[in-house]
Amino acid sequence: MKSLKWLLVLSFLLLPFTNAVTRADAAGIGQEPSTSAADTGAASGADAASDTGTSTAPGTDATPSTGTSPGISVPDTTPGSTPGTDVPGTGTPVTGTPGTGTEASPATDRLDLTIGSTTMLHNGTTYQSAQPVTSINGRTFLPFSSIAARYGYKTSYNALTKESSATSDKHTLVFKIGSDVATRDGVQTKLAGATFIQQGYLMVPLRSWGEMADSTIAVVGKQITLKWSTVVLPPKPTAEFEVQPGEIYAMQTPVVYIDHSTNATGMPFVDEQWTGRMDFFPEAGTYVITREVEDSNGVWSDPFSVTVTVKAPNLPPVADFTTNKTVYRIGENVTYTDLSTDDENSIVRSTFTGNDIVFFEPGDKLVTLEVEDRHGLTSTVSKMITVSNEVLYTKDEYAKLFTPLGEIFAIDGASVLQIPAYKYTIASEPSQMVRSNSPETLIQEGIAYRAQLSGQVRFMFHNVNKIGYPVSIHLFATNMGYSAAQVTKTAIGMGGPTASPELAGKLATSRYLSSFASKPTPVLTSIAPGETKEILPDIAKVPLKANESFSSYADILSNKELLYTVVVVASNKDALAELPNLPVMARDGVHVRGTFYNADRSIDIEERLGATPQRIQIGDPSIDKILDGIDEMTGNLEYNRGNFGVLYRMHLSHVAPHTLISLNGRGGLYTGAFLVNGQLVTVAKNQVLQNNNQAGVLYRTGDSEETVDIVFTVASGSNLPVAMLFTPLPELRQ
Repeated sequence: MKSLKWLLVLSFLLLPFTNAVTRADAAGIGQEPSTSAADTGAASGADAASDTGTSTAPGTDATPSTGTSPGISVPDTTPGSTPGTDVPGTGTPVTGTPGTGTEASPATDRLDLTIGSTTMLHNGTTYQSAQPVTSINGRTFLPFSSIAARYGYKTSYNALTKESSATSDKHTLVFKIGSDVATRDGVQTKLAGATFIQQGYLMVPLRSWGEMADSTIAVVGKQITLKWSTVVLPPKPTAEFEVQPGEIYAMQTPVVYIDHSTNATGMPFVDEQWTGRMDFFPEAGTYVITREVEDSNGVWSDPFSVTVTVKAPNLPPVADFTTNKTVYRIGENVTYTDLSTDDENSIVRSTFTGNDIVFFEPGDKLVTLEVEDRHGLTSTVSKMITVSNEVLYTKDEYAKLFTPLGEIFAIDGASVLQIPAYKYTIASEPSQMVRSNSPETLIQEGIAYRAQLSGQVRFMFHNVNKIGYPVSIHLFATNMGYSAAQVTKTAIGMGGPTASPELAGKLATSRYLSSFASKPTPVLTSIAPGETKEILPDIAKVPLKANESFSSYADILSNKELLYTVVVVASNKDALAELPNLPVMARDGVHVRGTFYNADRSIDIEERLGATPQRIQIGDPSIDKILDGIDEMTGNLEYNRGNFGVLYRMHLSHVAPHTLISLNGRGGLYTGAFLVNGQLVTVAKNQVLQNNNQAGVLYRTGDSEETVDIVFTVASGSNLPVAMLFTPLPELRQ
């Protein structure tokens, strides 16, 4: 009885307090300031900046906030209500779930606000809003940017439409200045009150914000509590895929589907649905393939579609060719014309067999052509041509007339010795040449050669790397004088690195002669007194790997005496830094190193050549004397065996009309290059002269006598002597 009496007394005492609280609630619920930039005024638009969670004085935002919060009109509590309930008069929280009004997910965030205050208490941490929570005519408004920031929304403002947006991984909320309609995820919703600008900040209704942001709202007096869930549900799965290959042919191309789907659950998909999927498409046209997938939460992806264009079935190519005649004479050129076709014009290979350009035996000749398109389909055709017994040219006549420059034809090597040898004379010209070729086979790092020279110098290098790891070759010049030296680089040619010493020599010779003929612009380098500089950095650019060969020629001109040093070091070392500590390499006892003078030679022949067979023997020591010089590393006399590195200039004043000039190796393998009347001729282009039963074509004179100038140097890796043959050409026949 006493307990009941005290309970009645307590209710009587609390009733006025409850009524006071609910009247305060009815005044409305306030807002928080944004952390946007400086106040731009009400007319400037909505506040677009996001609240960063810092404590900010009211009114510091420049632009009206783009966040929105529906205002809440709170009625007076009815007598008997208890203070502290969520919504006066009801005792239940106001719940906002977009579009349905269903109950929100369990709240994990709490935000406490006070009408008329800028203080915001978010999960126990205090923040300042851009504007105080404001109550107008029973409706409560919040500063958009501040409330959006607390919810983790990103805000933006569209000045053209005067719309402020708040975006999260769940929703996109859009408010317009002065409008009582907003959109959530593209769906319009009626607001509890029209938005407005307050001191430069967009104010949105509390109740509407709560509903659109999936929140519960509780009001006790001037105190407002918002609760919402920040639990992030896994995003929907995606069903992306790729169709391969890019080109699909009806009933021919097997189609592969490559999965690019995503699944945030980390679990396998429990189901998928395809429409339009086929491993082979039956006919040409456009097809749409669509896929949907379901994750372990039962959530289906949006449909993902790929459109493919299927081409008509690819047809094989059709091989066909023709010849300019059906019957040919012995030694007569055959012209083949490929007439093959393909439906896509994409023939990638045409292979003839039996299609000799000329035949030297009579009879029927089977010629076959096979073509292949880019899809691997092939077609073959064979045709017969007939060679009669009539002779247009013999094999020897045809070779002399029609073998291309630089190419090889067969000769009788023994008969070459029956051709009279022309006794010519050689004049030596002042020039300097350094040959760094001993040791030819590199077995250690060190100094390969050193010489003190001035003026024009031709450098020649030829080496094979047997050290076992990559090395580089360098040429340094040191100014030993007391004034600056000027060094000029002109012609240069390099061959290799390559596994073939002969190929390295051939390439270096052909490239040097091409550079020599082009008269390149000189490259000038200045070397101060006492300074050492690298003169030919090009030769060191590509490391010389184990067992590879390298050959090079270079013309260097200096106006002062310089100390030149040829250095070999591991490719990963600083050659200049290593120079003072490098040992001098020992000679190999076989090859040549040294400095040679009078290393240019000229051969001038005034007599007529070619009217009858004649030969000029090059490398004949009885005429072409071996050049002598000095090994400046030891001071010993040195002989330039083979005269490698010597530059020959041959001037032939009178070469008879219709004369073939060819090269026949007499000492074994030979390959190299010649400048003939300024044009480079490589012997042989893709081969070498293997023995004395082969000759390479250098030049043919025309219908009148000609002057012929030939410049050459003996290629490293080749053998002397060689015979330059001058023989009359057979007459041309129809």
